[in-house]
Amino acid sequence: MTEAAMGEGTRAVRAGLPEPVKNEPTLPGPVFAAHFHLPGEVSGPYAYGRDENPTWTHLERAIGELEAPGEGVETLVFASGVAAIAAVLFSQLSAGDAVVLPADGYQVLPLVRAQLEAYGIEVRTAPTAGDAQLDALDGAKLLLIETPCNPGLDVCDIRRLAEAAHARGALVAVDNTLATPLGQRPLALGADFSMASGTKQLTGHGDVLLGYVAGRDAAAMAAVRRWRKIIGAISGPMEAWLAHRSLATLQLRVDRQNATALLLAEALRERPEVTALRYPGLSGDPAHKIASQQMRHYGSVISFTLPTRARAERFLQALRLVDDATSFGGVRSTAERRRRWGGDDVPEGFIRLSVGAEDPEDLVADVLRALDESDR
Repeated sequence: MTEAAMGEGTRAVRAGLPEPVKNEPTLPGPVFAAHFHLPGEVSGPYAYGRDENPTWTHLERAIGELEAPGEGVETLVFASGVAAIAAVLFSQLSAGDAVVLPADGYQVLPLVRAQLEAYGIEVRTAPTAGDAQLDALDGAKLLLIETPCNPGLDVCDIRRLAEAAHARGALVAVDNTLATPLGQRPLALGADFSMASGTKQLTGHGDVLLGYVAGRDAAAMAAVRRWRKIIGAISGPMEAWLAHRSLATLQLRVDRQNATALLLAEALRERPEVTALRYPGLSGDPAHKIASQQMRHYGSVISFTLPTRARAERFLQALRLVDDATSFGGVRSTAERRRRWGGDDVPEGFIRLSVGAEDPEDLVADVLRALDESDR
């Protein structure tokens, strides 16, 4: 069976594994090394720990196989998702260039914008919905897309935006964190870079900080690699090994979490106190049409708004199976009132809820009970 013909689960379980060696583990343990034995002239892939590590190599191959099966794309892992995003932006842009960012993307982007502008880079922003970033493309060097966007869950047409950007000479980078490579493959839709926080559903256990960038163009990826070497935003070998181990259950987790997210969204749709409910997999969601054309799975995150800040706080306190915590994509469900951070343009009662791997009926019952109790 060819790699491209494998099912999602088979690929996730087998991705990045080396050829079997008698009496050796299937997935070799993490290699802890700052330097490697290197007599004579410099040769071979491993010399110094900031440049390369065998544990990274296995993980990078695995992620590349998920992002673009059978195509041999290059993948680089980083210490975090933000490190991966920063590597793409700062390796591809110079003073005088223009970049288009989502106006409703990840909360750290305003900080990134300030640093880009400090380096003399023009930053333009537009919302994700309606492919609004199209109107800001003229003269831009790079377009950054986040779809579905976090936390609002709007979706844009990756292929349409990529074609328009390339026609204007711009590169395209897609933040694929919410979808994961099993839910969406940006490179197949025309993007130059697919990047993500591996902290979220990719690894799924809430115990690893990780990011990655995958891409086809050798020169562009060489610049990203050079940036990683200069900045030193590298993953530790233990984190990389834990991430690779976690990939084996990715398809199982995605299937369970996505199915439960849809059930919960359907249940929430019937509640009168819930407004502005968003889930791309929900029929009738504003993003459902385009999401169904480019996504194979819709993610584990639901967003909705409760009438007041106090009602939202009471709801979160009443939950028993859902932790009040930031981040998303883990096997344990989490939820939070996003406005508490101050950076997202959302109402005071806005809730972002990440569906975990609990039994669907238990989780739905817990959320509906907490809604009832929060009304008292």
